[in-house]
Formats: sequence, C-alpha cells, structure tokens
Amino acid sequence: MNEKYVPPKTVAELIERYKNGERYFVESDFDDKICDFRNLNLEGVNFSKSYITGDFRGANLRNANFSNANVKTCDFRGANLTNATFENAALDATEFEGSICNNTNFYNASTHSHSFKK
Repeated sequence: MNEKYVPPKTVAELIERYKNGERYFVESDFDDKICDFRNLNLEGVNFSKSYITGDFRGANLRNANFSNANVKTCDFRGANLTNATFENAALDATEFEGSICNNTNFYNASTHSHSFKK
C-alpha cells in the first residue's frame, strides 16, 4: 500500500478513481448516509476494513473484497457477488435477496448474533 493513500471522501470521487483504474479503497468511510452504488460496475473493488451504508442493487461486484468491513444496512438485492468475499464482515440489516452469490465467501461474517461458517 502507498503511504500517501487517502480513501475517497465521496461516492463521486470513488467512481471517478475507479474509472481511472483504481480498485483499492481500503478503510473507506461511507456510513453517514445511504450511498448510491446502484447498477454500477465495481468489479474487483476492494472495500476491506471499510464502513459502508449503501445501496448496491443491481451492481456488478464480481471479485469484490468486503473482508473485515462494516457493511450494515446495505442492499445487495440483484447484485452480482460472484467470487466476492465478506470474510469477517459485519452484515447486520443487509439484504441479499436475488443476488448472484456463486462462490461468494461469507466465512466468519456476522449478522446480529449469527456467524456464517463453512
């Protein structure tokens, strides 16, 4: 990791940086409001160790990394989560109905009083 790395401050900044080829958004903080990531292509994005409250409905999140992240109250309905990882993530009040979860890793992820173990 670059010592001078600064996580994006806004969704618009994240999208612009993603369009320019950046995929590393570790320790981002998007939990002050519900962020709109609907229908975006965020394949390969790395949100590990981040705090996110977001609407990801219909988004392409293939190979995304949400490990050790706090993704409470996120909506992933209809999202493509193929090969994504939520290992050790907090998933309280998070929706996955209709999402594509082929080979998605939820190992040791938690919801309120529940852990996903394989």
